[in-house]
Amino acid sequence: MIRTLIVDDDYRIAKAHASSIRRIEPFVPVGEAHSLAEARAMVRTTHPDLLLLDLYLPDGNGLDLISGLRGDHHQPDFIVITAARDIDSVRRAIRLGAVYYLVKPFGFAQLREELTAYQRLRDGLSEADVANQETVDALYGLLRGPAKRAGERRLPTTMAQVLTTVRESVEPLSATGVAERLGISRATAQRYLADLVRRGLADLSLNYGTAGRPEHRYHATT
Repeated sequence: MIRTLIVDDDYRIAKAHASSIRRIEPFVPVGEAHSLAEARAMVRTTHPDLLLLDLYLPDGNGLDLISGLRGDHHQPDFIVITAARDIDSVRRAIRLGAVYYLVKPFGFAQLREELTAYQRLRDGLSEADVANQETVDALYGLLRGPAKRAGERRLPTTMAQVLTTVRESVEPLSATGVAERLGISRATAQRYLADLVRRGLADLSLNYGTAGRPEHRYHATT
């Protein structure tokens, strides 16, 4: 369960977001705040994992809430949902650690896409004990969310072969397993697998079945 607090000055929009969240497992709305003061109080009482944060609030900028929470024991992640299009707002949101920045208006599909990407990031972080570069690359790929791809027909030939190999496997494959099946180097297979994760065409999981460093395994998402 991902406890989500909605912060938006418009009551109707806040309720619409809450209704949308209820349709996206495992997200659960824990409240709706309509001002900075109300949001601060609700963060303390509801302990959300995630904020859906508007910037235009009657008593200040939504990002001031995040600044004030820095260093708190329970500091939630946040996704900006706003009509603010100025670069200064985007830059400040990034500096404060925004998971994503959604510009209003947008549809349910886009909200679901970004929340799903966030969920995959949380799952990846909870599974990883030690991060080597391979893990970091894959996690940052999840953070970016599914790529707005033009279609699989435009994938480079070798990448398309890697994707086909992963799709046709009954079990998730490691980069070594893909390399052996295609007759390519492990480094090449890993590079293409990481790119497929960034494009939203593959998912990363960690296998702790053997001693030592966990093995990265990949399976197709579509």
